[in-house]
Order: sequence, then C-alpha cells, then structure tokens
Amino acid sequence: MDESFGKSQKLKSKKLIDQLFVEGKNIKSYPLKLVYIPINNSENPELRTGVSVPKKLVKTAVKRNRIKRLMREVYRKNKYLVTKDLVSSYAFMFIHISREEMTYEKLEQSMIKILERFREKIHTDEKTNQ
Repeated sequence: MDESFGKSQKLKSKKLIDQLFVEGKNIKSYPLKLVYIPINNSENPELRTGVSVPKKLVKTAVKRNRIKRLMREVYRKNKYLVTKDLVSSYAFMFIHISREEMTYEKLEQSMIKILERFREKIHTDEKTNQ
C-alpha cells in the first residue's frame, strides 16, 4: 500500500483548477467538501489532489496551514480507499468548510466518508455507462 503524496500527485495546474471549479461535481461531509472532475490521462490512472482552507472562514495563516497539513496527512493515509480500484484519472480538491479547527480524528472520519461515497458514485457511473 503506497502512502506517499509526492509531487506528481499534487494538483498544480491553474487550467485544471479553474476547470475543476467550473465543471466539477462535489460531495460534502462536514467539515470537508470534495470537488472532483475526470481528467484525460490515458497511460495510467492517477489522482491529482489539492487542499484548500478559505481565508474567509479561518482568519489566521497559522490555523489555515495547520488544517491543510492535517488534511494532506489524512488523505495520504486513506487514499488507498479510492486508488486500489481506480480505472481513470481524476482531479480532487478538498475544501475545509468549517470555521473552527477540527481534530485529526474528525477530519479522518469525514475524509473516509467522502472517499467511500466517491468510490460508490464512480462505480454507479461506470455501470450506467456500460
């Protein structure tokens, strides 16, 4: 089980991020929101992932950075839920939608719930396309 979160897995493309917020679908599980979109990458399926904490909700940079670090760690530990049976590539953006700082356990529960719902949604989409 690969628990890395290297440079190749990070969402950095400005075009892709803009496209994600225009065309993306979302899944919510308080305090997180996942916005995702399929991307064209024919050689091997992968996930490009980014995290965001709005300045409007969390005022201080120290708190925002801590929440982002926790979100990246929770994703890194639990991404196997989605990657083990991934058929095509996706771009993910996890957005923190709460004003208060959450514990690692609360973020982990929310992340697991979101990733499982994403996996279910993808499987139902694949079945309807066949």
